[in-house]
Amino acid sequence: MDVDGLRCVVTGAASGIGGEVTARLLAGGAAVTALDRVPAVEDVRTVEVDLADPDSIDAALTELDGEYDALFNIAGVPGTPEQPGELVMRVDFLGLRHLTEHMLDRLRPGGAIVNIASVAAAGWPQRLETIKELLATETFDDGLRWFAENPPDGNPYRLAKEAVIVYTMASALRLRERGLRMNALLPGSVETPMLAEVQRSMGTELLDGVRDLIGRHATPADIAPAAVFLASPDSRWISATTVIVDGGYSGAISTELVTPPVLT
Repeated sequence: MDVDGLRCVVTGAASGIGGEVTARLLAGGAAVTALDRVPAVEDVRTVEVDLADPDSIDAALTELDGEYDALFNIAGVPGTPEQPGELVMRVDFLGLRHLTEHMLDRLRPGGAIVNIASVAAAGWPQRLETIKELLATETFDDGLRWFAENPPDGNPYRLAKEAVIVYTMASALRLRERGLRMNALLPGSVETPMLAEVQRSMGTELLDGVRDLIGRHATPADIAPAAVFLASPDSRWISATTVIVDGGYSGAISTELVTPPVLT
């Protein structure tokens, strides 16, 4: 994966998958600007941003200089009971979309956008019409009003990540006109601070079942290479698609070898 010389923006670069992606980009000769609420790794410039606030995103964008080759949308918040549903939607979809749309003119032809979704959102086809209504909103505030008027039946995290998937898949033709690509990764359970937060608030039974089936949880090092590949020229003909990175768990679910877990 040749990323030498690429200029990249990474959200959530301070830890977890974002931190590992940043390290691999730097090792490959890419330049990274981090967008995060806390400083990223040493020698990486961090622009402070709150993805729940469109004004904060706009302010961060003014601090980005020149053109870029890749945007990695990795930052997110978990869908735990402690997290307000509105906050989850703000960060995990509306903030991601707002940042991405305002970065399009800054990405060079041949550039790529990589979004982090989740295997928890693999059931998006069942709610496609609802998701299309959310995607039809034009602004951050419009999306927030839609969410308030259409509270999800179940975990808002799932809806937000489903929206990321459909947003990604619907991007093909309009981004092709700009010479850009967008793809999404769907990780399973990953050993990050977010996973620990989910376990503390929701218990370990479901996640332990996933771990026991496939042998372990993923680490950020298992996910980052796929993200870097999707931003590299080596994946130049891959666009508007999703890549599942879960150690085979989804395959077992899809072929009915195991009963799918219920995300409430």
